[in-house]
Amino acid sequence: QVQLVESGGGLVQAGDSLRLSCVASGLFIDDYAMGWFRRAPGKEREFVAGISRGGGSVIDYVDSVRGRFSISRDNARNVVFLQMNSLKDEDTAVYYCAVSSALRPPKNGFEYAYWGQGTQVTVSS
Repeated sequence: QVQLVESGGGLVQAGDSLRLSCVASGLFIDDYAMGWFRRAPGKEREFVAGISRGGGSVIDYVDSVRGRFSISRDNARNVVFLQMNSLKDEDTAVYYCAVSSALRPPKNGFEYAYWGQGTQVTVSS
């Protein structure tokens, strides 16, 4: 049974940093592209960041977080991270990690087969 468990969310002030973790079980993330998505209140789910399978040579971000967020993976520990710096009010959302069998990280959530339960990030100004 595949499980993804996110952690690291919380309430922070604008300008602060958070590091989200996603621990996978039931599969080896080395074989999969990994993605982070978010859903803000009243908005559609949004792709945030993705990293290709294996060594993660291909990384992609939504423009709004490029330069502030960084995705990485530790295949030995079966964990994916999302380092979030210079947080803004508009980053407030529930953040989800997801697994895709694609070689490169898709931006379309429908190409991801497994999802975590999400972790809440709230940024106050």
